[in-house]
Amino acid sequence: MKFKKQIGKVHLWLGLSTGLVVFIISITGCFYAFQKEILDATEDFRYSQIEDKAVLPPSVFEKISKAKYPDHHLHAINYPGEGRSVETIYYAFEPVEYYFSVYHNPYTGAIIETKDHEASFFHWILDGHYYLWLPPEIGQPVTSYSTLFFLLMVISGIVLWWPKNKAAAKQRFWFRWKDSTKWRRKNYDLHNIIGFYTCVFAVILATTGIVFGIQWFAYVYYKSIGGEKELVYITPPSKSFVEEGQLDKPVMDLVWEKMLDEYPNAVSVEVHTPESDTSAIAANANLKEDMYWSTDYRYFDQYTLEEISVNHVYGRLKDANTAEKLMRMNYDIHIGAIFGLPGKIFAFLVSLLCASLPVTGFMVWLGKRKNSGRKKVKV
Repeated sequence: MKFKKQIGKVHLWLGLSTGLVVFIISITGCFYAFQKEILDATEDFRYSQIEDKAVLPPSVFEKISKAKYPDHHLHAINYPGEGRSVETIYYAFEPVEYYFSVYHNPYTGAIIETKDHEASFFHWILDGHYYLWLPPEIGQPVTSYSTLFFLLMVISGIVLWWPKNKAAAKQRFWFRWKDSTKWRRKNYDLHNIIGFYTCVFAVILATTGIVFGIQWFAYVYYKSIGGEKELVYITPPSKSFVEEGQLDKPVMDLVWEKMLDEYPNAVSVEVHTPESDTSAIAANANLKEDMYWSTDYRYFDQYTLEEISVNHVYGRLKDANTAEKLMRMNYDIHIGAIFGLPGKIFAFLVSLLCASLPVTGFMVWLGKRKNSGRKKVKV
């Protein structure tokens, strides 16, 4: 009992100090779970009518897009599959931060729409989920460590929930509201029973979330499950430097053709522009709709087209061990996409229930405090 009392104090103070943050993270996570489905249903410019013509190569979209935005850095050109618009992606942190996409007709190159992702609703939601709408250097540690504390609260909550005997266990697995009309008892049951049934999934959501936010946690977690390669994504340098004109086509077109040839069933193919005169060209092909872990990442010398191997997680899928695949699945697991739309719905519900825990927990504490105050007045 003394041990449980100490655990109870830890649970209480962690909850009071991080409850509001956990609530915001959980609610914004609910909204973000279906962002792809919502955007696909509301943004017509993501689609283009299928025509009996050849899709244009990356160099054409690069030329058209750069003519409109000559002072911005073209990050990549994404071909998201038949019936969808080709997307040229502009992304930079310094000296000016921006993130926007230009959507093109795949057969003519004509610009259909330009979308500023940073001004979108889901970017605002993600900003709250990651940073609480604070400057990143402040908000990111707050959300990350609050999630870590939430993980500890879930574990301590199970210790507090654990019944001391069979009679007590009968009240821990389901609601027995017919025996009591007091709102405090109902609220207490909500907190305990919801906490119990969501604990395993809450641990998964919290752990995958912490991996994004705390580097040392991600490293320890990755190494503990058998990870061998580096976690940090780095585009390797090209191994050679020759004069332009050595290749018979623009190098991005050649990389794109190679990817199409090797991945005929890919749901999307993306080719990155070289970051500098010495960097390799990165390209990737995804074989599964609405997932990221199944993406094959490739790197090519921009002067010879020779493939360059990497020693980090984001390389060829066939070269990844179980731990490395699990790290690549981290985002898909976090939002439930690993199990498709049913998984997203389930993750949404778990996140919603997690949002209720700080609320019901605060009400439990408030009720006990008021009850304690009444006892002192009577004495």
